[in-house]
Amino acid sequence: MAADLQREARALGDPTRHRLFRYIADAPAPVGVAELTAYIQLNHNAVRQHLAVLKDAGLVTEDTENRDRPGRPRLLYRLHPEAAGSWGTHGAYAWLASLLAGAVRRKQDPRQAGRQDGHRRAAELSGPGDPADLLEEEIARRGFRPARTGRGRRISFVLGRCPFADVAATEPDTVCQLHLGLAEGLAEGLGGLEVERLMVKDAHRAGCHLIMRRSPAATVPA
Repeated sequence: MAADLQREARALGDPTRHRLFRYIADAPAPVGVAELTAYIQLNHNAVRQHLAVLKDAGLVTEDTENRDRPGRPRLLYRLHPEAAGSWGTHGAYAWLASLLAGAVRRKQDPRQAGRQDGHRRAAELSGPGDPADLLEEEIARRGFRPARTGRGRRISFVLGRCPFADVAATEPDTVCQLHLGLAEGLAEGLGGLEVERLMVKDAHRAGCHLIMRRSPAATVPA
């Protein structure tokens, strides 16, 4: 942990990298190199080098754009889910607080609130591709470190990290039911998937199992 913090601190010790990091962290959507180059007023290669350092430090993630038009897909950068809440950035707990506040206002239980948010997010994600891949990418983006196993119709995700471990340790029924509802909402919204169960483990040690199956009518990828 201390080594990770030292690596992050070294990466952010450069003023240019710190500005790039803050821009990416505050952006409402993933950011491309051209936008960052225009913002920072440096040449493309210099920006790419700074981004590589931020990525290696675990501060940002790099993804390839899903492109349905001619041209080379862009590289897109976003705040690393495990860096959220550190170095002055908004954390996952802000999402948790907002969701639970909305649940109280609407008189929902945590599972209902999670399912509703999962439906909302699935509507933004839905498109071509295997729904299981989209779901895996989403729970990774939220900081759960999923490890996927299974073939055929049954799929298991071992969650290597709980982004709300401190709260889940004292309020497991609330947080774990929220996560179960989120998975159910994503599965229902993306289609072709059903949540079988969530096997809950110790929040700080992680290792919860999210077990899913493909719907009977769903096509199993080769």
